[in-house]
Amino acid sequence: MLPTGAKETQLRENNSQKVHPQPMEEAMNQNPEAVETLVSKIFTNISTLKSAYIQLQAAHTPYDPDKIHTADKLVISELKNLSELKHFYRENNPKPVCVSPQDSRLAAEIQEQQSLLKTYEVMVKKFQSEIQNKDSEIHQLEKQIEEASQKRAKLEKNLKLRGLSTKESEDGNGFFPVDLTPDLFTSSVEAAAKAIHDFSKPLINMMKAAGWDLDAAANSIEPNVVYAKRAHKKYAFESYICQRMFGGFEQESFSVQSDNITVNKESFFHQFLALREIDPLDMLGQNPDSVFGKFCSSKYLAVVHPKMEASFFGNLDQRNYVMGGGHPRTPFYQAFLKLAKSIWLLHKLAYSFEPNVKVFQVKGGSEFSDVYMESVVNNLIMNENDEKPKVGLMVMPGFWIGGSVIQSKVYLTGMKVAE
Repeated sequence: MLPTGAKETQLRENNSQKVHPQPMEEAMNQNPEAVETLVSKIFTNISTLKSAYIQLQAAHTPYDPDKIHTADKLVISELKNLSELKHFYRENNPKPVCVSPQDSRLAAEIQEQQSLLKTYEVMVKKFQSEIQNKDSEIHQLEKQIEEASQKRAKLEKNLKLRGLSTKESEDGNGFFPVDLTPDLFTSSVEAAAKAIHDFSKPLINMMKAAGWDLDAAANSIEPNVVYAKRAHKKYAFESYICQRMFGGFEQESFSVQSDNITVNKESFFHQFLALREIDPLDMLGQNPDSVFGKFCSSKYLAVVHPKMEASFFGNLDQRNYVMGGGHPRTPFYQAFLKLAKSIWLLHKLAYSFEPNVKVFQVKGGSEFSDVYMESVVNNLIMNENDEKPKVGLMVMPGFWIGGSVIQSKVYLTGMKVAE
């Protein structure tokens, strides 16, 4: 029991205090830990969602269907969690609290930083993958550059390319890199044989137009040949062209007189490369007095007899022009230049090898040998008396290259052809 004086004193103190209604925030702050947990979950969910989205992007480069599916599920899951938090908030309608426990804030911040760290780790892995791809590309390019440099060094060492003329070198005519191989020579032999065949066509046609007796002309080339068919007499004209175009082939100079001929392996192969991709008439237009120009002139005069040309054109103007060092732009002479170019290239290529490619010819009347010869006509019927076939005409010479033989092309006399 308080004394009477004490009670009065307490009543006066109580009456001096103001009475305030309880604020709404205070009512909602009765469980601040739950509110703090909700806010932390929201921040954590957003950070995790950001990380999941980054993973989804990274899964596209390089494209990985499994990773894309996993990241997509994670994004959907986090969006679903965020939606649930939103509904929970709306249902409870919590008021924002003024005071948050320090530990809860720290925990939320740690979780957020961990999510950001995971995002950065994903980006670092992506960049590392890109760096590895670039390193691989650089390695491949360096390897290609090294191979190209070695090939160039080999060409420069073995060929020391110089132009057929100084002007060509100054014009910067490029050469395609070509390896000096037996296959290259074989293809050049085939090209030369085709060029002989192609030039024989306009020659025969012009002889027909000029009224020549083709049977007599064929017999004058090789009188002792018995042809299986009349059409086979075309091989007589191919043989005629071949004999004159390959005259002097066994000589380094190809029977062309010049004071400026450089005789070495590098020079021969260079000359092959220099003319290989050039139109012969354009070449002669730049340097008509070149060694190649002299070769073309001498071979044209050897193949086209004066009587033949006079019957073709009614005069010897073209012949006289060629004899004077000119190269006419007539269709007939341009057709001849294609032939001359193929034989010239074959000669330069033959002398580019070490040792030189050797040419061999087959005389009419020789026994046929399937080791050194190839018949230009198929489906031949062998004689019943087992006599070996005889060579009537050589259409293309043969060659020894290293230890291999490129067969000569011959027409066999007295044979029959299966229909």
